[in-house]
Amino acid sequence: MFFSIIIPLYNRPQEIDELLTTLTRQTYTQFEVLVIEDGSVNDAKAIVDKYANSLDVKYFFKPNEGQGFSRNYGFERAKGDFFVIFDSDCLIPEDYLEIVKDYLFEHKLDAYGGPDAAHQSFTPVQKAISYAMTSPFTTGGIRGNKKHIGQFHPRSFNMGVSREVWEKVGGFTLTRLGEDIEYSIRIHEQGFKIGLIPAARVFHKRRTSFSQFYKQLHFFGRARINIYKHFPSELKLVHFFPAAFTCAVIFTVLINIFYWPLAFICNFVMLIYFMLIFFHSWQVNKSLKVAFLSIIAAFIQLTAYGLGFMQDFIKRVVFKQQ
Repeated sequence: MFFSIIIPLYNRPQEIDELLTTLTRQTYTQFEVLVIEDGSVNDAKAIVDKYANSLDVKYFFKPNEGQGFSRNYGFERAKGDFFVIFDSDCLIPEDYLEIVKDYLFEHKLDAYGGPDAAHQSFTPVQKAISYAMTSPFTTGGIRGNKKHIGQFHPRSFNMGVSREVWEKVGGFTLTRLGEDIEYSIRIHEQGFKIGLIPAARVFHKRRTSFSQFYKQLHFFGRARINIYKHFPSELKLVHFFPAAFTCAVIFTVLINIFYWPLAFICNFVMLIYFMLIFFHSWQVNKSLKVAFLSIIAAFIQLTAYGLGFMQDFIKRVVFKQQ
Protein backbone atom coordinates (compact mmCIF):
# COMPACT_ATOMS: atom_id res chain seq x y z
CA MET A 1 0.00 0.00 0.00
CA PHE A 2 1.25 3.46 -0.93
CA PHE A 3 -0.03 6.47 1.04
CA SER A 4 -0.41 10.05 -0.14
CA ILE A 5 -0.37 12.38 2.87
CA ILE A 6 -2.19 15.64 2.11
CA ILE A 7 -1.69 18.67 4.36
CA PRO A 8 -3.45 22.00 3.73
CA LEU A 9 -1.48 24.92 5.13
CA TYR A 10 -2.31 28.54 5.84
CA ASN A 11 0.24 30.90 7.45
CA ARG A 12 1.73 28.24 9.76
CA PRO A 13 5.32 27.59 8.69
CA GLN A 14 6.51 26.52 12.14
CA GLU A 15 3.75 23.91 12.41
CA ILE A 16 4.54 22.28 9.08
CA ASP A 17 8.20 22.08 10.07
CA GLU A 18 7.33 20.13 13.21
CA LEU A 19 4.84 17.90 11.37
CA LEU A 20 7.27 17.01 8.59
CA THR A 21 9.92 16.18 11.17
CA THR A 22 7.62 13.55 12.67
CA LEU A 23 6.96 12.09 9.21
CA THR A 24 10.69 11.49 8.67
CA ARG A 25 10.53 9.01 11.57
CA GLN A 26 7.76 6.77 10.23
CA THR A 27 8.52 3.06 10.43
CA TYR A 28 6.47 2.47 7.27
CA THR A 29 8.03 4.48 4.47
CA GLN A 30 5.87 3.87 1.40
CA PHE A 31 4.33 7.33 1.23
CA GLU A 32 4.51 10.73 -0.40
CA VAL A 33 3.65 14.10 1.17
CA LEU A 34 1.74 16.90 -0.55
CA VAL A 35 1.77 20.28 1.19
CA ILE A 36 -0.93 22.58 -0.21
CA GLU A 37 -0.23 26.22 0.66
CA ASP A 38 -3.65 27.88 0.59
CA GLY A 39 -2.76 31.45 -0.39
CA SER A 40 -0.63 32.14 2.69
CA VAL A 41 1.10 35.48 3.17
CA ASN A 42 3.78 33.79 5.27
CA ASP A 43 4.55 30.81 3.07
CA ALA A 44 6.52 27.72 4.05
CA LYS A 45 8.23 26.80 0.78
CA ALA A 46 11.75 27.19 2.16
CA ILE A 47 10.87 25.01 5.14
CA VAL A 48 9.29 22.27 3.01
CA ASP A 49 12.30 22.32 0.66
CA LYS A 50 14.54 21.35 3.60
CA TYR A 51 12.91 17.92 3.60
CA ALA A 52 13.53 17.13 -0.07
CA ASN A 53 16.29 14.65 0.79
CA SER A 54 14.47 12.92 3.65
CA LEU A 55 10.89 12.76 2.34
CA ASP A 56 9.10 12.32 -0.97
CA VAL A 57 7.52 15.74 -0.52
CA LYS A 58 5.87 18.11 -2.99
CA TYR A 59 4.93 21.72 -2.35
CA PHE A 60 2.04 23.52 -4.09
CA PHE A 61 0.87 27.12 -3.77
CA LYS A 62 -2.69 28.06 -4.73
CA PRO A 63 -5.15 30.93 -4.12
CA ASN A 64 -6.94 30.89 -0.79
CA GLU A 65 -10.13 28.80 -0.88
CA GLY A 66 -10.21 27.09 2.52
CA GLN A 67 -9.04 23.72 3.76
CA GLY A 68 -11.69 21.57 2.05
CA PHE A 69 -10.85 22.68 -1.48
CA SER A 70 -7.13 22.61 -0.69
CA ARG A 71 -7.49 18.91 0.14
CA ASN A 72 -9.27 18.40 -3.20
CA TYR A 73 -6.29 20.07 -4.88
CA GLY A 74 -4.08 17.48 -3.21
CA PHE A 75 -6.37 14.58 -4.15
CA GLU A 76 -6.12 15.55 -7.82
CA ARG A 77 -2.31 15.36 -7.72
CA ALA A 78 -1.83 12.40 -5.38
CA LYS A 79 -0.35 9.11 -6.62
CA GLY A 80 -1.22 6.88 -3.68
CA ASP A 81 -3.65 4.03 -3.16
CA PHE A 82 -4.89 5.71 0.01
CA PHE A 83 -5.09 9.43 0.82
CA VAL A 84 -4.29 10.46 4.41
CA ILE A 85 -5.36 13.91 5.59
CA PHE A 86 -3.69 15.76 8.48
CA ASP A 87 -4.11 19.26 9.84
CA SER A 88 -0.86 21.19 9.96
CA ASP A 89 -1.00 21.45 13.77
CA CYS A 90 -0.57 17.69 14.30
CA LEU A 91 2.42 15.60 15.34
CA ILE A 92 2.41 12.03 14.04
CA PRO A 93 3.65 9.05 16.12
CA GLU A 94 6.36 7.07 14.34
CA ASP A 95 4.25 3.91 14.03
CA TYR A 96 1.13 5.69 12.72
CA LEU A 97 1.30 4.53 9.09
CA GLU A 98 2.29 1.01 10.15
CA ILE A 99 -0.81 0.83 12.36
CA VAL A 100 -3.08 2.19 9.63
CA LYS A 101 -1.69 -0.14 6.96
CA ASP A 102 -2.17 -3.25 9.11
CA TYR A 103 -5.68 -2.23 10.18
CA LEU A 104 -6.81 -1.44 6.63
CA PHE A 105 -5.60 -4.80 5.33
CA GLU A 106 -7.33 -6.66 8.17
CA HIS A 107 -10.65 -4.78 8.22
CA LYS A 108 -10.92 -3.71 4.56
CA LEU A 109 -11.95 -0.13 5.30
CA ASP A 110 -12.56 2.33 2.49
CA ALA A 111 -12.19 5.34 4.78
CA TYR A 112 -11.12 5.81 8.36
CA GLY A 113 -10.62 8.29 11.15
CA GLY A 114 -8.47 8.26 14.25
CA PRO A 115 -8.47 9.92 17.68
CA ASP A 116 -6.25 12.70 18.94
CA ALA A 117 -4.35 13.30 22.16
CA ALA A 118 -2.00 15.78 23.82
CA HIS A 119 1.76 15.37 23.44
CA GLN A 120 3.97 15.72 26.50
CA SER A 121 5.63 18.75 24.87
CA PHE A 122 2.36 20.70 24.67
CA THR A 123 1.79 23.69 26.91
CA PRO A 124 -0.60 23.35 29.89
CA VAL A 125 -3.22 25.36 27.95
CA GLN A 126 -2.93 23.03 24.94
CA LYS A 127 -3.22 19.98 27.19
CA ALA A 128 -6.32 21.47 28.83
CA ILE A 129 -7.87 22.20 25.43
CA SER A 130 -7.07 18.66 24.29
CA TYR A 131 -8.73 17.30 27.42
CA ALA A 132 -11.87 19.37 26.84
CA MET A 133 -12.13 18.13 23.26
CA THR A 134 -11.76 14.46 24.21
CA SER A 135 -13.35 14.28 27.67
CA PRO A 136 -16.40 12.09 28.43
CA PHE A 137 -17.73 15.02 30.51
CA THR A 138 -18.04 17.21 27.42
CA THR A 139 -19.30 16.34 23.94
CA GLY A 140 -15.67 15.70 22.99
CA GLY A 141 -15.94 12.17 24.32
CA ILE A 142 -17.85 11.01 21.22
CA ARG A 143 -15.25 12.20 18.68
CA GLY A 144 -12.67 9.42 18.97
CA ASN A 145 -14.63 6.84 20.88
CA LYS A 146 -15.84 3.43 19.74
CA LYS A 147 -19.22 4.25 21.32
CA HIS A 148 -19.91 7.21 19.05
CA ILE A 149 -23.41 8.45 18.35
CA GLY A 150 -24.89 7.00 15.14
CA GLN A 151 -22.61 6.67 12.12
CA PHE A 152 -18.93 7.34 12.63
CA HIS A 153 -17.77 10.50 10.87
CA PRO A 154 -13.98 10.93 10.64
CA ARG A 155 -12.61 14.37 11.39
CA SER A 156 -10.20 15.91 8.94
CA PHE A 157 -7.32 16.43 11.37
CA ASN A 158 -6.81 12.63 11.17
CA MET A 159 -8.66 11.02 8.28
CA GLY A 160 -8.06 8.78 5.29
CA VAL A 161 -9.94 7.77 2.14
CA SER A 162 -9.10 5.27 -0.57
CA ARG A 163 -8.46 6.29 -4.16
CA GLU A 164 -11.64 4.39 -5.05
CA VAL A 165 -13.65 6.63 -2.72
CA TRP A 166 -12.14 9.72 -4.32
CA GLU A 167 -12.89 8.45 -7.84
CA LYS A 168 -16.53 7.54 -7.06
CA VAL A 169 -17.60 10.11 -4.45
CA GLY A 170 -15.30 12.97 -5.37
CA GLY A 171 -13.88 15.33 -2.79
CA PHE A 172 -15.14 17.99 -0.44
CA THR A 173 -18.12 20.03 -1.61
CA LEU A 174 -17.82 22.39 1.36
CA THR A 175 -14.52 24.07 2.17
CA ARG A 176 -15.33 24.81 5.83
CA LEU A 177 -18.20 24.69 8.34
CA GLY A 178 -18.42 20.92 8.81
CA GLU A 179 -16.91 19.91 5.49
CA ASP A 180 -15.43 16.67 6.87
CA ILE A 181 -18.75 15.46 8.30
CA GLU A 182 -20.59 16.29 5.07
CA TYR A 183 -17.95 14.37 3.10
CA SER A 184 -18.12 11.28 5.30
CA ILE A 185 -21.94 11.23 5.05
CA ARG A 186 -21.67 11.07 1.26
CA ILE A 187 -19.10 8.28 1.55
CA HIS A 188 -21.55 6.33 3.75
CA GLU A 189 -24.36 6.92 1.27
CA GLN A 190 -22.29 5.38 -1.54
CA GLY A 191 -21.98 2.16 0.46
CA PHE A 192 -18.33 2.44 1.43
CA LYS A 193 -17.08 1.07 4.74
CA ILE A 194 -15.86 3.69 7.24
CA GLY A 195 -14.36 2.88 10.61
CA LEU A 196 -12.43 4.24 13.56
CA ILE A 197 -8.85 3.01 13.99
CA PRO A 198 -8.46 3.47 17.76
CA ALA A 199 -4.66 3.12 17.80
CA ALA A 200 -4.11 5.56 14.90
CA ARG A 201 -3.93 8.63 17.09
CA VAL A 202 -2.22 11.91 16.38
CA PHE A 203 -1.04 14.60 18.77
CA HIS A 204 -3.25 17.57 17.93
CA LYS A 205 -2.13 21.00 19.10
CA ARG A 206 -5.42 22.71 18.30
CA ARG A 207 -5.21 26.32 19.54
CA THR A 208 -2.49 27.90 21.67
CA SER A 209 -4.72 30.32 23.60
CA PHE A 210 -8.22 30.31 25.06
CA SER A 211 -9.27 33.23 22.85
CA GLN A 212 -8.33 31.26 19.71
CA PHE A 213 -10.07 28.21 21.15
CA TYR A 214 -13.26 30.22 21.70
CA LYS A 215 -13.31 31.36 18.06
CA GLN A 216 -12.71 27.82 16.81
CA LEU A 217 -15.50 26.28 18.91
CA HIS A 218 -17.95 29.05 18.05
CA PHE A 219 -17.24 28.14 14.42
CA PHE A 220 -17.82 24.44 15.18
CA GLY A 221 -21.22 25.24 16.69
CA ARG A 222 -22.23 27.06 13.52
CA ALA A 223 -20.87 24.17 11.44
CA ARG A 224 -23.28 21.72 13.09
CA ILE A 225 -26.23 23.76 11.82
CA ASN A 226 -24.62 23.87 8.38
CA ILE A 227 -24.51 20.07 8.39
CA TYR A 228 -28.16 19.98 9.53
CA LYS A 229 -29.18 22.11 6.55
CA HIS A 230 -27.66 19.49 4.23
CA PHE A 231 -28.58 16.39 6.24
CA PRO A 232 -31.39 17.01 8.78
CA SER A 233 -31.15 13.49 10.23
CA GLU A 234 -27.59 14.19 11.41
CA LEU A 235 -28.72 16.57 14.16
CA LYS A 236 -28.78 14.46 17.32
CA LEU A 237 -29.91 15.23 20.85
CA VAL A 238 -26.29 15.28 22.07
CA HIS A 239 -25.55 18.21 19.76
CA PHE A 240 -27.95 20.36 21.81
CA PHE A 241 -26.00 19.75 25.03
CA PRO A 242 -23.62 22.76 24.69
CA ALA A 243 -26.58 25.06 23.97
CA ALA A 244 -28.45 23.65 26.98
CA PHE A 245 -25.36 24.15 29.14
CA THR A 246 -24.99 27.73 27.89
CA CYS A 247 -28.63 28.46 28.74
CA ALA A 248 -28.08 26.93 32.19
CA VAL A 249 -25.10 29.21 32.78
CA ILE A 250 -27.12 32.28 31.78
CA PHE A 251 -29.99 31.14 34.02
CA THR A 252 -27.60 30.63 36.95
CA VAL A 253 -26.15 34.11 36.56
CA LEU A 254 -29.63 35.67 36.45
CA ILE A 255 -30.77 33.67 39.49
CA ASN A 256 -27.74 34.87 41.47
CA ILE A 257 -28.59 38.46 40.60
CA PHE A 258 -32.37 38.49 40.94
CA TYR A 259 -33.41 35.56 43.15
CA TRP A 260 -30.50 34.45 45.32
CA PRO A 261 -32.51 31.98 47.52
CA LEU A 262 -32.66 29.61 44.53
CA ALA A 263 -29.08 30.30 43.54
CA PHE A 264 -27.65 27.70 45.94
CA ILE A 265 -29.10 24.78 43.97
CA CYS A 266 -27.83 26.06 40.61
CA ASN A 267 -24.41 26.91 42.01
CA PHE A 268 -24.12 23.49 43.66
CA VAL A 269 -24.93 21.65 40.43
CA MET A 270 -22.36 23.72 38.52
CA LEU A 271 -19.79 23.11 41.24
CA ILE A 272 -20.27 19.34 41.12
CA TYR A 273 -19.98 19.32 37.33
CA PHE A 274 -16.74 21.30 37.28
CA MET A 275 -15.29 19.28 40.15
CA LEU A 276 -15.87 16.12 38.08
CA ILE A 277 -13.95 17.72 35.22
CA PHE A 278 -11.16 18.85 37.58
CA PHE A 279 -10.55 15.47 39.20
CA HIS A 280 -10.89 13.50 35.97
CA SER A 281 -8.42 15.81 34.20
CA TRP A 282 -6.06 15.54 37.17
CA GLN A 283 -6.21 11.76 36.88
CA VAL A 284 -5.62 11.84 33.11
CA ASN A 285 -2.95 14.54 32.93
CA LYS A 286 -1.25 14.11 36.33
CA SER A 287 -1.12 17.87 36.74
CA LEU A 288 -3.05 20.18 39.06
CA LYS A 289 -2.39 23.14 36.75
CA VAL A 290 -3.78 21.34 33.71
CA ALA A 291 -6.73 20.14 35.80
CA PHE A 292 -7.58 23.71 36.76
CA LEU A 293 -7.13 24.95 33.18
CA SER A 294 -9.35 22.10 32.00
CA ILE A 295 -12.29 23.68 33.84
CA ILE A 296 -11.73 26.89 31.87
CA ALA A 297 -11.26 24.98 28.61
CA ALA A 298 -14.42 22.93 29.12
CA PHE A 299 -16.42 26.05 29.97
CA ILE A 300 -15.16 27.79 26.82
CA GLN A 301 -15.76 24.72 24.68
CA LEU A 302 -19.39 24.33 25.75
CA THR A 303 -20.38 28.00 25.77
CA ALA A 304 -18.59 28.92 22.53
CA TYR A 305 -20.07 25.92 20.71
CA GLY A 306 -23.47 26.57 22.31
CA LEU A 307 -23.54 30.23 21.30
CA GLY A 308 -22.46 29.44 17.73
CA PHE A 309 -25.05 26.67 17.54
CA MET A 310 -27.86 28.89 18.86
CA GLN A 311 -26.84 31.80 16.64
CA ASP A 312 -27.17 29.85 13.42
CA PHE A 313 -30.10 27.76 14.66
CA ILE A 314 -32.11 30.93 15.23
CA LYS A 315 -30.92 32.59 12.03
CA ARG A 316 -31.02 29.65 9.62
CA VAL A 317 -33.63 27.30 11.10
CA VAL A 318 -36.09 29.56 12.91
CA PHE A 319 -35.93 32.56 10.56
CA LYS A 320 -34.95 30.57 7.43
CA GLN A 321 -32.11 32.92 6.51
CA GLN A 322 -29.39 31.71 4.11
